[in-house]
Amino acid sequence: MKILDKLIIKDFLKTYFFVVLMLILIVLVLDFTEKNDAFIRYNVPGNEIIKYMLNYGLYLNNLLTPITVFISVIFITSKMAGRTEIIAILSSGVSFLRMLVPFIISAILIAIVSFLLNGWVLPLATGGVSQFKTEFLEDNRTFDKQNIHIKVAPDVYAYLSRYYPSGDVGYNFTLEQIEGGRLITKLSADRIIWDTTKLAWSVKNYRIRVLEEMGEAYTVGESLDTVLSITPKDFDLPKNHHETLILPDLTHQIQILEDRGADNVNFYKIERYIRFMSPFAAIILTFIGVIVSSKKTRGGSGFKIAMGFGLAFVYIIFYLLSRTFAEAGAQYPLFMVWLPNIVFAITGLVMYKTVPR
Repeated sequence: MKILDKLIIKDFLKTYFFVVLMLILIVLVLDFTEKNDAFIRYNVPGNEIIKYMLNYGLYLNNLLTPITVFISVIFITSKMAGRTEIIAILSSGVSFLRMLVPFIISAILIAIVSFLLNGWVLPLATGGVSQFKTEFLEDNRTFDKQNIHIKVAPDVYAYLSRYYPSGDVGYNFTLEQIEGGRLITKLSADRIIWDTTKLAWSVKNYRIRVLEEMGEAYTVGESLDTVLSITPKDFDLPKNHHETLILPDLTHQIQILEDRGADNVNFYKIERYIRFMSPFAAIILTFIGVIVSSKKTRGGSGFKIAMGFGLAFVYIIFYLLSRTFAEAGAQYPLFMVWLPNIVFAITGLVMYKTVPR
């Protein structure tokens, strides 16, 4: 079996990379055709377009992994079944599980590469795609943010009516400490400015209100330096910020948000769960793919490949739905993220009862 193992692994990986390359090229051509008018209208430099295509290609590789793995497995296995090679292998006394070994080894290799891409390469590519769209494709190039709410510490909330990253300045700033639904202190200011020399915030025309048992204390002033656990970067985060952090930075950001008691920490945790969950999809879908296509049929491999597409799309839709429910505040987000893998793994074990012996 060692020679056969090497042949299966070689064919599997070769087919996988070919399918990945073909699908990515097709999607990139369609994407370029769709955005070509925008490239011309905004006079986008050619080197920036190439960088965008490379980054987008990496993003597509991660998205299409379930489809490409499934197609590759079904293509290789159905070809072996059509030439009665699987029957010959099983008839020689090799168990079906032993025959699965080279397929699983190939899937593990793909899973390892997928984990490394998800953890360290894909976030940079995703950030590059977002930056390219913001810089070159959006009609409104001027950037400002309005009505910003940030939890800067447990029971402490900051608010800005408008923030301009170009000058690191915000307007109508308030900082409130609320305990048990009761306002304890409130700092209000007309402006808040980031001091690059002190690396601290300075509030202008401020008012401080402190509620006490027998009344309240009220203080006003022109300028005051404050120590907040936020920096200008916290006001300039993209919507998909959690997707643009490499794994160590993502873990660090989760710790920062937990220390603040931030409400949006769940998005970062779910992203981290997904980084560890998604590589296992390659192994599970490989297992199912071999089972689906190991029987010789008159229709050939065409129907099996079509079925592989269908099952892979079902997995992707299931994954997107489970992620949406997890981000929407499901009680057990870790379970929701892993639910597609759990369901498909159980499905594979049930289908295993039907394989030829």
